Amino acid sequence: MYGRLPIVKMLLVTIASTAIISVVMVQINWNGQGASTAAPKIDHLLNVMIVLSSFVFSLVVVMLFYALWKFKAKPGDESDGEPIHGNTRLEIAWTLIPTIIVLFAGGYSWKVLDELEAKDPHHLTVSVFSQQYAWSFAYPGKEYAYSQGELHVPVGEQIQFKMHALDVIHSFWVPEWRIKKDNVPGITTTAIVTPDKEGTYQLVCTELCGFGHATMRAKVVVEPKGKFEKWVEGLDQKLPEPMMSVVEEQSETNAPDLGAGGA
Repeated sequence: MYGRLPIVKMLLVTIASTAIISVVMVQINWNGQGASTAAPKIDHLLNVMIVLSSFVFSLVVVMLFYALWKFKAKPGDESDGEPIHGNTRLEIAWTLIPTIIVLFAGGYSWKVLDELEAKDPHHLTVSVFSQQYAWSFAYPGKEYAYSQGELHVPVGEQIQFKMHALDVIHSFWVPEWRIKKDNVPGITTTAIVTPDKEGTYQLVCTELCGFGHATMRAKVVVEPKGKFEKWVEGLDQKLPEPMMSVVEEQSETNAPDLGAGGA
């Protein structure tokens, strides 16, 4: 019983520390305002990871301080430490526990991602073009209606963004949507978002892409479907030929699906 007592105490302190840290950290709104159906799921996933991280942190710190207190050298003791051959049960424990945590975190993350990427058969597709240091967009209808620096989407409708990088790697991120996806030269990548709050937001490049990286932003407007359709109808530019060439080239292996409807 005496040999198990420190383990029980350390476990209780670890649980208490985990609870305190988790309560404090979970109260903080790390991601800010949410404006898509993905936001609550991503925020909940983050909270789960905070709790798991708090447990691992607490366990390591408690064991560290216990070892420093229990096995500290007595004043005047200049002798070498006793040779240690290891503890099989301890080694199994510190291998098994992290494995279980990582497998759980990976499985739960996979489940959330799978839910977020479930396609609505009636989605709207918008093409995104990134280049140093600007964003531009192509919309369904009017033979690829085209806008620069300003993205409009309808509220409450799933949007599939087909993304093309024209030079180097960029990254598509609207913080309120919680979705971030790299734009990679030579291939078409896809991000799926369902905006659920009207408003004006900002699209940010989060992949270091050169000296002007910090200025690579675009205005994002989420509005009722009628206003969106009217805005697209009012565009008088068509997709430039160089961008069309990129779409056609990448379509050979990854169809861009620029029209409304299923992928």
